[in-house]
Amino acid sequence: MKRFLVMQSDFGLADGAVSAMYGVALQVCDSLQIFDLTHEIPPYNIFEASYRLVQTVEYWPQGSVFVSVVDPGVGSKRKSVVALTKDGHYIVTPDNGTLTHVNKDIGIQAIREIEETKHRRKNTEASYTFHGRDVYAHTGAKLASEQIAFEEVGDLLPIEDIIMLPTSETLLSNDSVCGTIDVLDVRFGSLWTSIDRQSFLKLNVEFGERIEVSIYNNATLVYQNSIIYGRSFADVMIGGAIVYVNSLYRMGIAINQGSFANAYNIGVGQQWKVALRRLQKK
Repeated sequence: MKRFLVMQSDFGLADGAVSAMYGVALQVCDSLQIFDLTHEIPPYNIFEASYRLVQTVEYWPQGSVFVSVVDPGVGSKRKSVVALTKDGHYIVTPDNGTLTHVNKDIGIQAIREIEETKHRRKNTEASYTFHGRDVYAHTGAKLASEQIAFEEVGDLLPIEDIIMLPTSETLLSNDSVCGTIDVLDVRFGSLWTSIDRQSFLKLNVEFGERIEVSIYNNATLVYQNSIIYGRSFADVMIGGAIVYVNSLYRMGIAINQGSFANAYNIGVGQQWKVALRRLQKK
């Protein structure tokens, strides 16, 4: 029984890179079912690649194989690996931080270094800049088509040695929770924060109440206002701002039918801090 093969990269679709990866996978097995997670990761943004994996992986059938290629260190000594998650999914990727959120939020059961002498596409040994095609798509297709088992990928690596990027924990005080803006809901410009729902609920804020939202770029305050906490965007008028629980049970900040990020020039990353504070009831 063949497994699904799901691909993500920062390649975009303007040239033939993604198509070449598809072609290599289909040369391995022409009946594979191949799908795209996304190929619009911002160039070199390993953190977002990690986040998009954890946003997606658990919703695919057990045994699905993910190939994730955001690899600014291609051709260097960084390891090429296959990780087996605790939920039974496989992720083929460079070990450069891409596994951060999956390891933290889902858990990795085992990780193996790809033995390139066995699993690299033939006659590509002199090419050092397209491991997505030559190593990851090729190995992922062999794994998804069950031409190799996970145990045949290569040597086991210590899970504790997986490269982890910095992530933010939710900081809770008597009347506020703090975190960072991790990513955007890209198409709509909503802010997805690191603040988890369970921590936010400890503020005892009810739907329809207002909370104070403060956003900082490093130490500079760039936005502060009171915003309604609602179930969905329809709880506010078009153009109104809302704090809500997103699909990953993290707190989001949005404008109904508008882009919060564009409206207030908000970015993402560890330097973008956000605080949600319970207002005193009158």
